[in-house]
Amino acid sequence: MNSNVEGTIAAVQNAHETLVTMMPSFLVDRRLSANRVLVAVASMLLLDAWACSYAFAQAPVDRMDQIVGSYSDSHQFMGSVLVAQGDKVVFEKSYGDANLEWNIPDDSLTKFRIGSMTKQFTAASILLLEERGKLSTDDYLKKYMPDAPAAWNKITIYNLLTHTSGIPSFTSFPDYRTSEATPTTPKALVDRFRDKPLEFQPGEKWNYSNSGYVLLGYLLEKISGQTYPDFVTENIFKPLGMKDSGYDSNSPVILHRASGYSPSPNGPVNSGYIDMTVPFSAGALYSTTHDLLIWEQALYGGKVLSAASVKKMTTPYKENYGCGLMITSPKGHLQYEHGGVIVLANLNGGAPGDIAGKLAAVVHGEKVMLQSERKEIKVPHEILAKYVGSYELAPSIFITMSLDGDQFFTQLTGQPKFEVFAETEKDFFLKVVDAQLTFEMDGQGKVTDLVLHQNGRDQTAKRTNAPSAQSSGPFEGKWVFNAGKSNFSPGPFPKSETLTFANGTTTVEGVNGQGQSFLFSFTPVLGQAVHVNGGGDLTVETKESGTTVEHTWSDSSGTSHGIGVISTDGKTMRYELTGARWGNPVHEVSVFEKQ
Repeated sequence: MNSNVEGTIAAVQNAHETLVTMMPSFLVDRRLSANRVLVAVASMLLLDAWACSYAFAQAPVDRMDQIVGSYSDSHQFMGSVLVAQGDKVVFEKSYGDANLEWNIPDDSLTKFRIGSMTKQFTAASILLLEERGKLSTDDYLKKYMPDAPAAWNKITIYNLLTHTSGIPSFTSFPDYRTSEATPTTPKALVDRFRDKPLEFQPGEKWNYSNSGYVLLGYLLEKISGQTYPDFVTENIFKPLGMKDSGYDSNSPVILHRASGYSPSPNGPVNSGYIDMTVPFSAGALYSTTHDLLIWEQALYGGKVLSAASVKKMTTPYKENYGCGLMITSPKGHLQYEHGGVIVLANLNGGAPGDIAGKLAAVVHGEKVMLQSERKEIKVPHEILAKYVGSYELAPSIFITMSLDGDQFFTQLTGQPKFEVFAETEKDFFLKVVDAQLTFEMDGQGKVTDLVLHQNGRDQTAKRTNAPSAQSSGPFEGKWVFNAGKSNFSPGPFPKSETLTFANGTTTVEGVNGQGQSFLFSFTPVLGQAVHVNGGGDLTVETKESGTTVEHTWSDSSGTSHGIGVISTDGKTMRYELTGARWGNPVHEVSVFEKQ
C-alpha cells in the first residue's frame, strides 16, 4: 500500500514535525519542512468544557458540512470527519475515496495512519510504566541504557517526552529520504542518531524530535519486555475496545485501510513508500475517527491513566508542549491538540488542520470565513508601500512583504513568494492557502507589527526593518546614467541605464554594451537578501549606514559578485562597485543624474 501522508496535528503549525516532507504551504515552521510524511493526515482537537456545554443548535451542522465540503470540492481533502459534544456525535461524514483506483469511498470504518498522533499513545504508555513502578519520568536515560553516549548523561525520560532532550531529529538528516523505504529495527534507528552532537543542553530549549520518541519506544521495549506494538495493543487498544486501531505494517492485509495520495498539478498521485518500521513509536499507528473518539473519552475520563498522570501529560513544559500533545488556548478556549474534533485524511497537505480549526471555531460560536467567501478590494499603492519590509515571526524566521508594481507579495523564510489580496486597507489574505495577514500601527501611524491568522491561531511578527533609504528622501525618483562621468573595468557594461526608486522598489532598465536591452526590479530590505527579478541567480542584501546604502551581490552558491555603495547629494548619485564578478576583478564607478 502506497500510503504516505501524516498528521499535521490540529491547528498547530509550529509543533508537529512530520516523518516525511510537508507539501510546501505558507508559514510552515522549519521544524516541519525538513521531513517527509506518513499516511493519513490527521487532526484532532479536544475542546474545553465550555464547548461541551455550548448549545449545539447554535453551531449548525450544515455549516460544518459546507466548511469541509469546500476543501473536498477544491481537491484539497479526502477523508473522514467527526465532531463530538460530550458523549454525543453531532457531526460525522466522509469525503472522497479511500482508494481512487477502485473508486472505493472513505467512510466511518476507513483506517488511516495517524502519523505523529502516535506520540500521545507512546507518552501514555511511558506514564503507565511509571504508574506501575517500572520507571520514573525523572530518571536519567542512562539508567536504562548504560551504553548511551556521554552526551546523553543528563537527559531524562521527561526530556524525551517533551522534546527538550537536545537530540537531533533523525528525519532531518540528509540521508533520511534514501533510508525511509528500508526495513529497520529500534536499535538500528537509535544508532542513526546516538553519536550525533546535541543541539542544546537537556532541558535548555525545545525542538521537536522524532528521535526522542523513537528512543521512548526503544526504552519501553527494554523495560516492559514487550514489543512496542504488543504493549500498545495489550494495554490500550484491547482494554478500551479500539478494535480498528493498531500498529501499521506494509506486509499484512488490513481491512478498510486507506491508500495514501499526494497532490500534484495533474491531480492526486500515489504517495511514496515508507517502511513502517522507520516511524516506529514516533508515527506508525493507524486508527479511525470512532476509535480516536473512544481514546479521547477514555484518556481524559480517567480510564487509561491516573489523574496525576493525565495532569503531567497535559501540562505544558516548553513551547506549549506537554507529553505527546500541544496545550493551547486559542481565543481563551482551552484546547488539547490531538481530541473532540477529529479529521483523518488520505490526501497529503494542510487541509485537516485547517478543517479542525474551523470546526472548533464553529462549535465555539465564532464566525468562520471560507476562502471562497472573501472579497478582494483595491488599495492605493502608497498604502501598500507602508507595509513593505521584514517582520520577525520567530528567531531567524521572517515574513517579508514586497511590492512589484501594484502586486503585493509575502514570503516566509525558505518558502516561495505568494501574492496577497486586500480585504480592507490593513487586512489581507492569500489565495493559495487559508491564511490572512493584518498590519498594526502605533499612535503615529507607523507600522509596527504583522499578525498572521492561520489554522485558528494568531501569531504576531514584529517589524524588524523598513525598506532601504532608497524608498524616500533624496533617492526617490528617476536617475539617468551619465557615461561621461563613469569609469568601468573591462566587460559588457551598460551603454545606457535608468534607475527608478519608488516606494521601496528599485527598477533598472537600459541597454548593455552589446546592444541588448535589460529590465529588472527588486525591493531591497535592510539586512535581508532578496532575489532580483529577471536578474539571473543574483541576490542583493542591503544595509544602510548614515546617508549611504550598501548592496552586497551574490549568486545562489553564496559567491560574492561585488559590494556596491550608493550615495547622493540630491542632484548626482554615485554608485561604486568593488570586488569580483564571476571571477573577474571589478571596480566600477557609475554616476547618475536626477531627471
